[in-house]
Amino acid sequence: MKYAIVLFALFAVALAAPSDDVVLKQEFDNIGVEGFNYAFETSNGIAAQEQGQLKNAGTELEALAVKGSYSFVSDDGQTYTVNYIADENGFQPQGAHLPVAPTA
Repeated sequence: MKYAIVLFALFAVALAAPSDDVVLKQEFDNIGVEGFNYAFETSNGIAAQEQGQLKNAGTELEALAVKGSYSFVSDDGQTYTVNYIADENGFQPQGAHLPVAPTA
């Protein structure tokens, strides 16, 4: 759950930074205890979306399972996208530009 909070906080700070960019799309659906969904897109090419769901509610194995993605345009003009899962196994990002751990 703390991973989702940290990610959401980072996006909130990025959006709050003063700029001439415009928010083109913003959606948020707080489903309550069962989960949430959000998405946004800005005029400078930043976009993100995420869905979260509480698993095993009320048990010792209770965990927030989050799935989402974000993308941005870097200084070189290329768009980078990160897809991720964050759950009881930690934050698991995937992207063409990210290094991959070697397999044994």
